[in-house]
Amino acid sequence: MLNAFIPIWLLTALGYLVARFDLVGAVSADVEAVLGRFVFRVAMPASLFGMLGKADLHALANTSIIAFGVSSLAACGLGLVLSTRVFGRDVPNGAVVAMASGYVNSANLGIPVAIQVLGNAVFLSTVILFNTVLVTPIIMTLMGLRAGSPTGMRQRLRGIAMLPVHNPIIIASAFGALVSATHFHVPADVSTALGLLGGAAVPVALITLGMSLHVAKKTEGGRAGGDRAIEAESVVEAQPAVEVKKSGIAETVIAIALKTAVQPILAYLLARYALGLPAHDVLAVTLCAALPTAQNVFIYASEYGLDTVFARNSVIFSTVASMAGLWSVVALLK
Repeated sequence: MLNAFIPIWLLTALGYLVARFDLVGAVSADVEAVLGRFVFRVAMPASLFGMLGKADLHALANTSIIAFGVSSLAACGLGLVLSTRVFGRDVPNGAVVAMASGYVNSANLGIPVAIQVLGNAVFLSTVILFNTVLVTPIIMTLMGLRAGSPTGMRQRLRGIAMLPVHNPIIIASAFGALVSATHFHVPADVSTALGLLGGAAVPVALITLGMSLHVAKKTEGGRAGGDRAIEAESVVEAQPAVEVKKSGIAETVIAIALKTAVQPILAYLLARYALGLPAHDVLAVTLCAALPTAQNVFIYASEYGLDTVFARNSVIFSTVASMAGLWSVVALLK
């Protein structure tokens, strides 16, 4: 299982070293933002379109995904409520906390873990489908809300309804689902090109995450008036105006606890006692729920000009914490 974590740490460390030693030139917050936008607007949509275009949408209709889905949505909901009601965040930044609290790293980490423990990644494919079709549009819609949005009910509903139209990830997912539902065959050359492009999403996202560790350090070092602080502020100013409330240690710890402890425990209780699933299915559901926060939360927060510090910390520390959680699940249930 440890082998599944090594590539994540290596790529994140590579991103830090690239920025630390200027291996591709001086890396500023602007460069980090460009790479983040590339992942969000180009590579990730290509990856999701290709995945959903080949997926069986009927896979969502199974009992096991109910236990996982309820636990995921419950963890996200608790994260959102605590963030907005207790820690005073606005809804867009609360959505970052919600995603960190219940959106699992189901692809680049979940698949190798599932193959090692379960023998296959069949259930993981259903989890990926669930996250893409249901959770991602909800999170994206909440992140897109603005404090200055229209106050009229009709205008507000219309504004919310139009948010997905401007989101490349939701658009790509919708087209992928349409291709799957209509059994349309994408031309081989186009499919190959999209596959190559989509393959860049995860490694570039992890390298960008690693770069942000050094960029943030340089930015903090220049707060007194250095150029790095100006560069960092310019990125935020280029985004839609959203109040970014600094995340505290308590909020980060709570989000990580929701992700790595509350969600898998709830998934286990639902799978075993509420639904009475077989032992192997209980293990699959609990194992997938114990996966850490996906690096997508950092990319999404960066794209919307939200709290990337919290997003980055939640990805890194939940990945560390999940190692103990995953091993505990295997030791107790397998």
